[in-house]
Formats: sequence, structure tokens, C-alpha cells
Amino acid sequence: MKEMTLTEHLEELRSTLIKVIIILIVAFFFCYGYGEYISEFLLRPLRGVLGSDQELGQKMGKIVYLGLLDKVMSQLQVAFWSSIILSSPLWFYQVWKFVKPGLHDYEIKAVRPFLVIGFLFFWLGVSFGYFLVFPLTFETLMGFGVQNVEATISLKYYLVLASKVLVFLGIVFQLPNILLILGFMGLVTKYSLRNMRRYIYVAFAVVSAMLTPPDPYTMLGLWVPLVLLFEVGILAVAVIVHPYLARQHS
Repeated sequence: MKEMTLTEHLEELRSTLIKVIIILIVAFFFCYGYGEYISEFLLRPLRGVLGSDQELGQKMGKIVYLGLLDKVMSQLQVAFWSSIILSSPLWFYQVWKFVKPGLHDYEIKAVRPFLVIGFLFFWLGVSFGYFLVFPLTFETLMGFGVQNVEATISLKYYLVLASKVLVFLGIVFQLPNILLILGFMGLVTKYSLRNMRRYIYVAFAVVSAMLTPPDPYTMLGLWVPLVLLFEVGILAVAVIVHPYLARQHS
């Protein structure tokens, strides 16, 4: 562990933030250059649901833009959120460099492998949202209420919402990784996590209800993975962290 004064900590934090901002700016311009392809990728799940209804022989809806600048603004925001996702390996590394001096050598050896795991879990969360949450949510919403009407979806609203949701799910899927790191730092144990279980479950239910349509199946589709991630985190702390710290302090 490297001893640093408060001024040195603040200077290191400033340096890290500048590097992260530069990474995001470069990634933003790259994503903006490919904004049309990224937008089409994000629109694919919605287009699939809005396709022709085989029973009725008609389209279920269409995607439109409502203002002259909607295409431009949506592409700018898509580029911003996409830059966070695509540049995640680089800014993950910068955050690690900032945290590393505050850890003991044995903590560094233990935490380092979970940087790779964190990156994989981030992309797992993004994939979960794109391939499972999006189609399930869209189909539920399109089948809700009055039928035989055509939906008109705002291009800007959808693209911005879809980008934010994917980033959010990527961060949420860091939960097991975060619990492991907190465990190695001695901030949580398997006992404290088990004691917080009921409150965490309720918090997950509130978050799921806020982020999903008013449908219990869709809400459960988000709540269940969150609970499983939390339980995986508790198991990992019990199986990996506790034995490892016991060996280090024996």
C-alpha cells in the first residue's frame, strides 16, 4: 500500500478524471462517425417487434422523428452512451490504476483478476438487455391494452432510452464483482451481506418497478437477475474472500 497525502490523492484523482474524459472524447468521435450503424443496431429489436403481424396482416407500428434536429440530437446522445460502453476497457483500467495504490499487495493480487471479470460482466449486462430485456419488454408493451392500432415510436426517445438502459444494465451486472472487491477490502462479509438481503431485495423490486412497464412478468424479468447477481456475490465472498483472507492473516 502506497501512503499518500490528501493533496496527492486529489492530484491523482484529477489526473485520472482527465484521462477518463480524454478516453471518452476520443471514443465519442469514433462512435459518432459510426452513429448510423450503431443506431440501426439499437433499432433492430424494436423493428423486429414492429414488423408485420401475421394474424392481422398489418404492421404493428413505425418509427418516426418529430423534429428537424431529432436525428442529429439522437445520434449525438447515442454516440455519448456508446462511447461509455465501447471504451469501457480503457476507463476500467484508469479506475484500477487510481484504486491500486490504496490496496495492500495481497489485495492487489486478489482483486486484479476481477478486473477482467468486471469487464466481462459489463458486456454480459449489455447483452442481457439487448437480447432478452428489449424483446420481452417491447412485445409486452405492444400486446398491452387496446389492439388493432398502429404504434408510432419517436426515434430520438427510443435511441436515448435504449442506450441508457444498456449502460445501466452493464453497471448493474458489476454487482458480484463489486461485492468481491469490497470483501477483499474488509468492508463487507458474507454475514453482513446476508443480514442486508431482505432490504436489498426490496430495493431491487423498487428499481425493477421503476425501469419496466406496469407488468409483473417484465418486472420479474429484471428483478430475478438482480437477485441472482446479489446471491452470486454473497457466494463468491464466502467461497473466495473469506478463505483467502484467513490464509493471509494466519
